[in-house]
Amino acid sequence: MNAPLQSARNPVDPAKLEKLAEVAIKVGLQLQRGQDLVMTAPIAALPLVRLITKHAYKAGAGLVTTFYADEEATLARYAHAPDESFDRASTWLYEGMAKAFAGGAARLAIAGDNPMLLASEDPQKVARANRANSIAYKPALEKISNFDINWNIVSYPNLSWAKQMFPDDPEAIAVEKLANAIFAASRVDADDPIAAWADHNANLRRRSAWLNEERFAALHFTGPDTDLTVGLADGHEWHGGASTAKNGITCNPNIPTEEVFTTPHALRVEGHVSSTKPLSHQGTLIDNIQVRFEGGRIVEAKASRGEEVLKKVLDTDDGARRLGEVALVPHSSPISASGILFYNTLFDENASCHIALGQCYSKCFLDGANLSEEQIRAQGGNASLIHIDWMIGSCEVDIDGVRADGARVPVMRQGEWV
Repeated sequence: MNAPLQSARNPVDPAKLEKLAEVAIKVGLQLQRGQDLVMTAPIAALPLVRLITKHAYKAGAGLVTTFYADEEATLARYAHAPDESFDRASTWLYEGMAKAFAGGAARLAIAGDNPMLLASEDPQKVARANRANSIAYKPALEKISNFDINWNIVSYPNLSWAKQMFPDDPEAIAVEKLANAIFAASRVDADDPIAAWADHNANLRRRSAWLNEERFAALHFTGPDTDLTVGLADGHEWHGGASTAKNGITCNPNIPTEEVFTTPHALRVEGHVSSTKPLSHQGTLIDNIQVRFEGGRIVEAKASRGEEVLKKVLDTDDGARRLGEVALVPHSSPISASGILFYNTLFDENASCHIALGQCYSKCFLDGANLSEEQIRAQGGNASLIHIDWMIGSCEVDIDGVRADGARVPVMRQGEWV
């Protein structure tokens, strides 16, 4: 009699996946008893969705509602939908999300889609669909970007994503490699991940506190093909790691995170800068970005790959050519040290100093919770339908802080904190 076949080993460590779910609820969101949760996820991330839902209810969640996305359904739209479909978006859905957030719900997104899903699709249709979605999403996005609510993003090792990162490996090995990289970057391979996050948050707070004490007027980046002065917004404030939302809940919006960040002045960015890592944006890889700023606005832009998509992004609205964020990350960060390119901004931005086109964060101002949109604009904050991070740091980039009187203070040398 033949022995029953053994089932294949699970490439995703179930114990670590459980820890990731617990960290998402207890560290990422600090979900409160009675608080509702709105979650979005790729359908492939169902195992993580179920674990997060379990931990949410164990923490006392009122109601957990999950919306799923499916890669095949997305591709079906590009293959078969009429042309006018690409100017439409689910406005009703985002209005409902905004209403939920206004009512006190938390937001959790699980990332993990194939970063190159739309690489072969018509870039005009991709750009139109992105714009329509950005407009529709604005009511909900404002609740997030203004930090009205506690929110969090974590990732799941979807097979299609793993195959992009490790194309030469068998599928199970590729998924295992991606899963282990996610677990390490998210600090869930520690014996006590929650304690590990507490230590990490304390380190990021120390960096932010020093920068806030210095009150630099600008940062000056120099390196290969880079000579960029980023003026900082009036009354800017640095943040990093855990932050307290306007609803009074302290959360870690991004897991992983290695950055400290603040708001640039939308009118005070000058010079040129080159990207140091590719940007994966809505299924298109944009590589070797080079831009020049005058008066805070990008006046020249090119890329060796994905240039057409980049230029469409820059034409989204008036604020798309200006900066909404500048972030400092040491070159020796764990994600950088891994040597892995994730093709996912959530991870890749934490391997390098970066800037973001578009919308600023109101929380990155002193007393930001009490500032109106007009006051934020008057202090240099940018407004846009987009917020897209791309990487400009490396071991060859130096950064000086520039004080109001022109005095310079070394901040980073060869990509490391001084």
